[in-house]
Amino acid sequence: MLSVPTLWTVFVINFLALGLIWAYVMRCYPSFEAARFWTGSAFTAAAGAAMATLRVIFPDTLLPLLFAGTALILAICLASMGVQKFFDRPLSWRNTLLITGLGTIGLWFFTFAHDSVPARMTVFTIAQTLPMALSLKLLLSRHESRVNPGARLAGIVTILIMAVLAVRLAGAVTGFGFSYMHFSPVQSVVVLVLVFLSMALNFGFLLMAMDRLRNEVADLALLDDLTGVGNRRYLLQRLTEECVRSERSGPPFALLVIDLDGFKGINDTHGHAAGDACLQHFTLMAQTRLRPGDMLARTGGDEFCIVLPSSTLREGAMIARRVLEVCRADAEKCTGNDIPIAVSIGVAQWSREMGGYPDRVIAAADHALYDAKKAGRNGFATYDPAPPLVPEPASPPMPDVALRKRA
Repeated sequence: MLSVPTLWTVFVINFLALGLIWAYVMRCYPSFEAARFWTGSAFTAAAGAAMATLRVIFPDTLLPLLFAGTALILAICLASMGVQKFFDRPLSWRNTLLITGLGTIGLWFFTFAHDSVPARMTVFTIAQTLPMALSLKLLLSRHESRVNPGARLAGIVTILIMAVLAVRLAGAVTGFGFSYMHFSPVQSVVVLVLVFLSMALNFGFLLMAMDRLRNEVADLALLDDLTGVGNRRYLLQRLTEECVRSERSGPPFALLVIDLDGFKGINDTHGHAAGDACLQHFTLMAQTRLRPGDMLARTGGDEFCIVLPSSTLREGAMIARRVLEVCRADAEKCTGNDIPIAVSIGVAQWSREMGGYPDRVIAAADHALYDAKKAGRNGFATYDPAPPLVPEPASPPMPDVALRKRA
């Protein structure tokens, strides 16, 4: 059977190690704010376990138990706040302070005013279980149509921890008790199980962090560094999806190919910094004229594309007209050193002849863009392929009698 100091030492070492890991994650990824709460939770739990060991050194006072219980309740609350922050839910310090404060008051009352181990264990268990129960739904729910594997693991471990706490509470209420001075073999096993589950819970949090960071890296690979919109890779991926969807369900989509007129002259005259500013400014203007679901991407240099899901050629021309109008209105307001922005736009609609090949849609829109530039620029043109030539119907064969008369 493990001794009391040994068990609490294991607790301290476990949570210190977890705190150091989370501190490293927090330093390497400062934008990952959930790591701050999980770091605080691990170090607070380590401090609570360390204070609990003082009960062995000072057996005549129960103050270490009060401080240790308060710290462990606060640690659970901080871990729950980390889950809420991870899923971008509003944080409530008031709930944390309320649960911790009421838990501390309950522990103090049933320690010094009316000494009762079962009542003390009841307050301690409820104060620990409540924040875990509040975060359980977030861990097991779908977010963005998928379940985070780390969140699912953390949710399962949370349920197991709550079950162990319930079993420990049942043992205390039925008379088996839970002494911080003399552990029974069963109680020692319970404590070791809680240590293992706390490690598994933090491992689930780490998997959640890895999944989030991996998704952020994947998103960065699909975004343009300068403008923040999709890049060519993302455009091809989206066009492929739209082609497959249109082939399967029927409704077509439209594509706009946009080119900034005279952009090379802007770079040569005003410098590349001014050119970059023009690209960013055009991106902001164009986005104000798009509908929900439309996607703007920069394919390179001064070229942009807009994907219009479930849209016809006419609707594509309407969006092109909107983009032109906002650029022309902005150019009229330019004074002094302001640089007016003019664009040419080619509009094309997917057709079944194009199939699942996005390059054919791009080629059609490029053809329309060439027509727009040939027509004088600062305008748009649509791709309307000429209908195929219909061969003249062959003359019906003449009957034999007619042939003889003709002869």
